[in-house]
Formats: sequence, C-alpha cells, structure tokens
Amino acid sequence: MTSIISNNESKKQMLESRIDCFFSQFNISKMLLKCNFYKQSGIHCTVVLKELFSLVFHGKNLFRTLAVQSEELSFKKNTAYRFLNDSRFNWEKLIRMIMTHLILLIDRLTEKNRQSVLIFDDSLFSRNRSKKVELLAKVFDHTSHKFCKGFRMLTLGWSDGNTFLPISFNLLSSTKDENVLCGAKTVDKRTLAYKRRVQARQSTLDVMLTLLRGAKDIPAKFVLFDSWFTMPKTVVRVKKENRDVIGMIRITEKIHYQYQGQWQNVKDIYKKIKLASNAKNIIGSACVKLREDKTATSDEFIDARIVFVKDRRSDNWLALLCTDLSVSEEEIVRIYGKRWDIEVFFKVCKSYLSLAKEYQGRSYDMQVAATSIVFLRYAMLSQEARNATDDRTLGDLFYYLREELADIKLSHSLMLLVDTLRQVLSQLPLLSQEMANEIMNSFLNAIPHPIKEKLLLCA
Repeated sequence: MTSIISNNESKKQMLESRIDCFFSQFNISKMLLKCNFYKQSGIHCTVVLKELFSLVFHGKNLFRTLAVQSEELSFKKNTAYRFLNDSRFNWEKLIRMIMTHLILLIDRLTEKNRQSVLIFDDSLFSRNRSKKVELLAKVFDHTSHKFCKGFRMLTLGWSDGNTFLPISFNLLSSTKDENVLCGAKTVDKRTLAYKRRVQARQSTLDVMLTLLRGAKDIPAKFVLFDSWFTMPKTVVRVKKENRDVIGMIRITEKIHYQYQGQWQNVKDIYKKIKLASNAKNIIGSACVKLREDKTATSDEFIDARIVFVKDRRSDNWLALLCTDLSVSEEEIVRIYGKRWDIEVFFKVCKSYLSLAKEYQGRSYDMQVAATSIVFLRYAMLSQEARNATDDRTLGDLFYYLREELADIKLSHSLMLLVDTLRQVLSQLPLLSQEMANEIMNSFLNAIPHPIKEKLLLCA
C-alpha cells in the first residue's frame, strides 16, 4: 500500500535536498580539508557541519536540541561542542573560499559596465547576559546609544545590486584593557588561535585592511562606507590598496579637506559650491584633496569629489565622497544605494538565522565558528533567491537569451504606486468609474511636472 506523505514531511525533504545540493555544488567536504577540518576518529566534519547548519531551517535551537539529546542530530552534545570549540579549524578561510567561488558564479551574470561593490560595516554582536565569555568587552551600540556586553562584528560583504554575500568578518573586542571584561586564554603563539585573538584586539582600521587584502580576488571596484568609517585616514589607506571609495562623510567641523587651496570643513565647502540649476535631489559637488594626516606631503594627497544631496527625512543635506572623479554625481548616489544590502543582511542574521542566540559557549573560537555557520546559511539563501529570480542562472542557453536583472527605476516605482492607487479607487463601492478617473486626473495634475513627465513616458 502506498503511504501518504504529509505536507510537513514533503517540505522537510525538499529542504534537505536543497541543503545537500548546496554542500555538493561547492564540494564543501573537500574545502573543509583545505581549511584544516579533520578528525582522527568519529563522525566526519562534513556530517557535523551539515546537521548544525540545517537546525535553524527546521525551527530548532542548537542549545535545546543538544540538551535534550534530540533525534534531530546523529551525534551527542560533546561531539558538537568539540567541533565548535576546535581552535585548529580555519573558519575564516572556509568562508572566504566558498564566498569567492559563489561570487565568481554570480558575477558572470552581470554586465561589465555595471559596478559590483565591497561593503564594510559593523554591527553589535550582543552577549549581554554573559559573564565569562572569552574577550567579552563593553561595546558601544550606535542604535541604543548605550554600552553593551559583546563584540563588534566587523563584516566585509559583496553586492552587485541584487545579491549580497558576506565575504569575511571579525568579532572585535576592545583595544582598551579597561573595557575587556574577560581576558583571552593562553595559547601557543604559533597557532591560528593566537592570531585570531590578537586580531580581535587590533584597531578597526588594521582589521579592515587585513580583510580587504584577503578579498583581493573579488571583482569589485568600489568600497562603500557609512559615515562612521569614511574618515580621510581610512579613505587614503583603502585607496593605496587599489580600490576606490564611496562613502557618506560626517557633517562636522573637525575633519578638513583641501578646497580652493585651503583646508576647510565640509560645512564651509558647502557654502562656497555652485548650486545645480535644475537639480531635484543633488545640490552640487566639489573636487577636494585628502591627506592621511597632517604630516603628509602634497605628493601623498589624493583627489576626491564631494557630492551634496538633499536629505529626504528633513530639510538638511548629506555629503557623499568618491575617490573616482570620472564617475558622475548621479552614478555616485546610485552606487552608494547598494550599501543598504548589508543592513538587510544584519537584520536577517539576527532575526531569522539565530546569530549569537542558538548556543551557549565561552570560548572565542566557538563565537567564530557559530557566526561562520550563520554566514553560510545566508549564502545558501542568497543563492536560492538569485536562482528563483534570474533565468540566466539556469544555463548557457538562458544566459544568452535573457537580460540581466536591472535596478528598479524611479519612474517604474512611481508607476506601480499610481496603478495600485487606481485599482483601489476603482474597487470602492461608493465611487463610480467616472469619479475615480476624475480623482486620478486631479492627482496627476497636482504632482510636480518633472515627475509627471516620467510617469507619462513610463506609461
């Protein structure tokens, strides 16, 4: 008699199939060996990683699953914790290898004239209820404007405007001894564990440059920063790594740029620029020079362009800096919009992929291992999302016949909103079709003329 498979069982089998496909496509078992993942006896590392990897997709928590000795796992609690705490495993290299391979597959789907970017940002890795976690520190949270216990998760990601992939990360403790709540354990200075702990206490700029050099094979011209990272010293150092920078700069009087032969702050530069005649969002721009510090000579200055744009949330203005003078003002704003992908990445990891929530461990190696598994989960989701929306991923035939995914245009977005408004009005029982058309015509006549022209062209 044929058995009936439940809907939940069918979904579980489909999920396991996609996970198996992800692991086999990138030959992760072979990559594990290259990254020093091996065991002298017991269950293979690939099996342990795959089962820990899939827990969150089944709605399971690692700590609770191990505590009750659930049948979800084929191994015991000690096996899982030994795997996560092993300081010999090079998780950083594993993430970098997998992401590089995946990026090269996705990058071929994008035309050469469309810029891919690298994105740097940090986020709070909260361990607020912990007391004895290795290298636990007091970290300032820019969201709540309070000090919390945990780490700063400095992340380097790649984006082509449609797909975001995390390349590497570092859980930063604090460079100040008084802010470190728990010291690091004593390890051999020749080991990966020692280098990992030393890097956690380094400055943000040094760690950032280390991560950037590790991504030298990633195809991307620009590095995107928010205002916390776009400092002259950082920009100059990144420029020396043969990458251009686009970042939002702080509106402050403490940072100076050379403009018209004088070192001035961004507020003074804004007062002297020539305002654009017909600009709606871009106010104007200025070509300036940057220096790493006050001891730098004129030969070490680098050229940059500051683009002033309107702040949609207020009557103030914002400033974007770009080290490539050949890029237009509109293109600078458009490229910088891709930086938002890393904010979505942080939200998904914390809300859905159990970042820093699914385990209880004290070693720094375990923090790195658990975070790496979360990054791998996000990589699989990104690949599945790209395969579902881009027909060019199906093979060479679709690659040549289908156009690449395009960034959504403003006129198209407005047209979608207008169509939605028209449908809502036509479905109201108290309004006739003539009244709905009259309301729509009044609305279109009331909007600004440039936007109305774009809507008419799009229609």
